Amino acid sequence: MQKYLNVLAAAAIMATSALAPIEAQAFNGNRPTTTSDVTLAAAQPKQVAEKFKRRVVRLVTDEKPGTIIIDTNNKFLYYVEGNNRATRYGVGVGREGFGWSGVVKIGRKEEWPSWRPPAEMRAREAKKGHILPVVQEGGIDNPLGARAMYLFKGGRDTIFRIHGTNQPWTIGLNMSSGCIRMMNKDVEHLYNRADIGTKVIVVGPGNRQGDVSFEDRGIDILRTILGG
Repeated sequence: MQKYLNVLAAAAIMATSALAPIEAQAFNGNRPTTTSDVTLAAAQPKQVAEKFKRRVVRLVTDEKPGTIIIDTNNKFLYYVEGNNRATRYGVGVGREGFGWSGVVKIGRKEEWPSWRPPAEMRAREAKKGHILPVVQEGGIDNPLGARAMYLFKGGRDTIFRIHGTNQPWTIGLNMSSGCIRMMNKDVEHLYNRADIGTKVIVVGPGNRQGDVSFEDRGIDILRTILGG
């Protein structure tokens, strides 16, 4: 009994700290950004902020279970589970000028995917002295990480992906060219739950996603304690 009370107390402290409810905010162009698609590992912090670690939360939304909602303003991805429940993951999103919004679907999935940087990205990076490969095979050094879910609109590839990263310190930052980055352990977790055809709502600049109602009310303490 005492062990259970200790766990409950610890969970209550956790829920009232940095893991409090997250409210949607207007797009803020002053968030940390970078001007390159290439990040120097030695110059970056190695730890992911506590609030961006995977949590089960109370999410009020009228979206159907199985829907993915990506709040690019607050750097969270929600996998809707129904009954006001969701799993919340921290993500990295597009830097200034590369943010976007809309409603898309997962059109393809791949484990340890190859990376094919677009020609415009290769040209852009070449001007900065960074020579990118035409194709980089999957592996631990691949920028797409352990898994990739390819986002389609009207049956066509948007060029945007939800994918893992070998730069976990970028989670919570505006650093990509529009793709949604997740820690490898998180993208593997989501990959196993989200099927091809899954609806993905990206809330971001331009509000092209239309009306979407969701409210993060913070950690689901009981599910966190009981592991549900």
